[in-house]
Amino acid sequence: MAIAALAIGGLCGLALGVALYVTRRGNILQNRAVFTVLNIVVNIIRPIPFIIFITAVRPLTIALTGASYGVEAAIPALSIMATVATSRIVEQNLVALDPGVIEAARAMGAGPLRIIMTVIVPETLGPLILGFTFLFVGIVDMTAVAGAIGAGGLGDFAIVYGYQRFNDVATLAAVAVIVVMVQLAQLLGNTLARKILRR
Repeated sequence: MAIAALAIGGLCGLALGVALYVTRRGNILQNRAVFTVLNIVVNIIRPIPFIIFITAVRPLTIALTGASYGVEAAIPALSIMATVATSRIVEQNLVALDPGVIEAARAMGAGPLRIIMTVIVPETLGPLILGFTFLFVGIVDMTAVAGAIGAGGLGDFAIVYGYQRFNDVATLAAVAVIVVMVQLAQLLGNTLARKILRR
């Protein structure tokens, strides 16, 4: 569930974040209308608490998966929220990119798509990997909430077998597993980002 949301949200969020960046004023595909619409959509979805969002998109979830309960039902909401969060991470990293690099590519005759694929994304890949690592931690948090619609997961395990049955050992075991997962993900993200930044 977390991996599926990370993959879908990561790819869609990357595309949405790049679209937000390139359509900003003064950028290679500046388009005020497109930027405004995308910005508003992100700003509307992003602040909604996930427990409310997962119930608000129930009709869409049923249309996509045919279910409103369980792991499959949780993935669309997780993916949408991950997409929105990723888009802001991507946009914020791209804004820090030196405009001179893009201008140099344009001066050599590179088109918008080529600039995006060979300049913008590669130049910010290290920070983007760190951003995706941060996103993974956020998705782990959201999967715990997804237990409310029967999606299972460690959060659901901690609530059902720990909190509701007064079993502190079960709760601590779930916390320990989550902490280890996050530490490993952070270590992997840091290692990959460091290798890319040293190229």
